Amino acid sequence: MARRARTASHELALATRATKDAALETMAAALLAAEAEVLAANAEDCARAEAGGTPPNVVDRLRLTPDRLAAMAQGLRDVAGLPDPVGEVVRGSTLANGLELRQLRVPFGVVGMIYEARPNVTVDAAGICLKSGNAVLLRGSSSAAGSNAALVAVLREAAARAGLPADVVQLVPADSRDTVTHLMRARGDVDVLIPRGGAGLIQAVVQGSTVPVIETGVGNCHVYVDAAADLDMALAIVLNSKTQRTSVCNSAESLLVHQAVAEEFLPRVAAALREQDVTIHGDAAFAALEGVLPATDEDWGTEYLALEISAAVVPDLDAAVAHVRRWSSGHTEAIVTGDLAAARRFTAMVDSAAVMVNASTRFTDGGELGFGAEIGISTQKLHARGPMGLTEMTSTKFVVTGDGHVR
Repeated sequence: MARRARTASHELALATRATKDAALETMAAALLAAEAEVLAANAEDCARAEAGGTPPNVVDRLRLTPDRLAAMAQGLRDVAGLPDPVGEVVRGSTLANGLELRQLRVPFGVVGMIYEARPNVTVDAAGICLKSGNAVLLRGSSSAAGSNAALVAVLREAAARAGLPADVVQLVPADSRDTVTHLMRARGDVDVLIPRGGAGLIQAVVQGSTVPVIETGVGNCHVYVDAAADLDMALAIVLNSKTQRTSVCNSAESLLVHQAVAEEFLPRVAAALREQDVTIHGDAAFAALEGVLPATDEDWGTEYLALEISAAVVPDLDAAVAHVRRWSSGHTEAIVTGDLAAARRFTAMVDSAAVMVNASTRFTDGGELGFGAEIGISTQKLHARGPMGLTEMTSTKFVVTGDGHVR
């Protein structure tokens, strides 16, 4: 399978942008045409998951709807409309000895994906890898086996109709954990591995893989309401960050409030969160409010992915930063403030992949940031950090042109 992907990647490297974009457009149209079949397969996956006692937030990640399928197709079209990073000159110059130096963007070659539940990853990864010149090996979870099989069948057939090898997209069987081990040990056949899912999956891949890994991270994301915040704005941002969709890694899991606005803001935000059925795990100031549960250290470090949030009052911005530095997973943090100096200090001191100023944490997303889609959100610092779009799925090489130069 990996060798077929390698061969396909060589053919893909020769494809023009027009051919790749046409393939993406064909894939998008094919997804919409196959809506009934894909949703039927997904319904079986979801029913099996619910019968097995899978938590509702995980089932939500697994579930496809007509709107979500349409969004996946639109993501492919958006990627098709973006500039092709392959061949872009990162830097170039003519050296003093006359040699012409160019550093160009090139594909990785073969990308392996190991991911849980979310079948939208199947389509996003396939689209981004194709446009960036990479073949992709997709190893989804067994819970989404039917959905992924239906999606990949559509994508492969569409790629072939567009004149590309079907093997640019391949589904790795999910019926055995041995297939995960094989991907992790396929150094030389697979160029880079990207895990996407819970902390356990990610750490297992990072620690057990001999293939280079780009580490995506869990999202223990914070919203800090500063002393200079517009409290109406703050309330809207907190609610959107927490409740717009709870099962995703960019939803807020912790709320910090400056003590200068706590007396006014705490009753408002607690009542608004209760109206959305959000359980609050709070420090002493929050726990004094009706319905708030006392928070523990475990709460401060938890990615709930549910209608739950930890909350605390802090004496100042530096205390908020210290709390974030201790408990954050390095994904996304937000500050709500009307003080430019406070915003600058927060963004400079918080060491996360994305920092929002007066905006919801839910914007840490490739589609929302104009990347068309994303293959994951990296929380590491090497190669890529934050939402990974087309550019992040390339490496570089140097092309040096001389005229009989010798050293």
